Amino acid sequence: MREARRGQARDRTELGQQMAGRLFGTDGVRGQANKWPMTADVALQLAAAAGRYFRTDKQDHRVVIGKDTRLSGYMLENALTAGFTSTGMNVFLLGPVPTPAIGYLTRSLRADVGVMISASHNPAEDNGIKFFGPDGFKLSDEAEDAIERLMAEGVPPAQPQNIGRAKRYEDARGRYVEYAKATLPRRTRLDGLRVVLDCANGAAYRTAPAVLWELGAEVIPMGVEPNGFNINEDCGSTHPEQAARRVREARADLGVCLDGDADRVILIDETGRVADGDQIMGLIAARWKEAGILAGDSLVATVMSNLGLERYLEGRGIGLERTAVGDRYVVERMQQGGFNLGGEQSGHIVMTDHSTTGDGLLAALQFLSAMVETGRSASDLSNVFQPVPQKLINVRYADGKAPLDTDPVQEAIAQGEKALGKGGRLLIRKSGTEPLIRVMGEAEDMQLLDRVLNSIEDEVRAAS
Repeated sequence: MREARRGQARDRTELGQQMAGRLFGTDGVRGQANKWPMTADVALQLAAAAGRYFRTDKQDHRVVIGKDTRLSGYMLENALTAGFTSTGMNVFLLGPVPTPAIGYLTRSLRADVGVMISASHNPAEDNGIKFFGPDGFKLSDEAEDAIERLMAEGVPPAQPQNIGRAKRYEDARGRYVEYAKATLPRRTRLDGLRVVLDCANGAAYRTAPAVLWELGAEVIPMGVEPNGFNINEDCGSTHPEQAARRVREARADLGVCLDGDADRVILIDETGRVADGDQIMGLIAARWKEAGILAGDSLVATVMSNLGLERYLEGRGIGLERTAVGDRYVVERMQQGGFNLGGEQSGHIVMTDHSTTGDGLLAALQFLSAMVETGRSASDLSNVFQPVPQKLINVRYADGKAPLDTDPVQEAIAQGEKALGKGGRLLIRKSGTEPLIRVMGEAEDMQLLDRVLNSIEDEVRAAS
């Protein structure tokens, strides 16, 4: 018995040493599968801590767990189930469903907590764990910190008679399909529209085609044959090239590209031109403003959104609230200000009248609805403003390095800001999900922008 207690103490000490930094990033816990922190033992301890954190005085404690199509999802799903049931939580296993379905079903099933196992747009070897509270929204920093403290302290297991149960919940996909269709007016039909739909071999490979087909669209599916390894591989919102070619070949009216967990979307018009989240948000914001349903007459977006979007909105009497990068920060600002539309340039579109997090499919439905109601083409609707030239460079850095803290990098940034003046802007930041420094700039003078960004990139690489 003493040896077992000493072993548990050693485990907690080792975990505490590994967690010297914050375990949670900007979108849950993420990393390479079977390496810390994406290991079965960490997932088990994380679930036990979350289970302890969300336990209340009621008798029936529920957890819903969904996942995307990565092979490692099986391992993490089982580990999370063990952790939650060890603290007396009953687990509903939903299988592959989009991330926004977890937010919806957490509330619908009156669960205490929802979990999505996904690394979103990352490659198949990565995975992640995202938590949703009983209100269907992602957790605050304070809640995540409290869960980390419980992990470090160690969570006592429930008594044998109080161990939770786990079962497959077979109706999850069907409920989400009906929920998604209900976000459009009942009379809305997509008859006559030919849509190329790229599901990135990810979580929406069954739900998204079903929704569009049931609404009457002719669906040309892509990325609907997951094998555990091909999620996001040359497909989906991060690689829309093949879908763009298919749109042109099939003479489709629209291309819809989701990412691995379907919380973001990129659209492709009938000519094969790609429209990012800024263009989609601009269209929806203008339509909602005209209809009188845009709360606060404002859109919430991140510092990454294009200056052209800001100018477009200003010309229509719509405010732009900027936040740090990450849809959770967008949602927090929306909740604080009572806004109902927000998102990111990358394609996270959050409509809190319908969803608690980014939902790529719902955003695509809003766009398709606009096509039906106006009779206008995708190329007309998806080009609502002229973007200011923008360039993004990603620089990978080694573990233990902090390139942004070095004097040469700071000096290069200061010189770049001086050179651009009021005619442009810089945004240099560390990614919250990968070991990358993102070097982004906007300016009307593209040659000047190239010189500025290349100078900063050189210093960042030297310090990486």
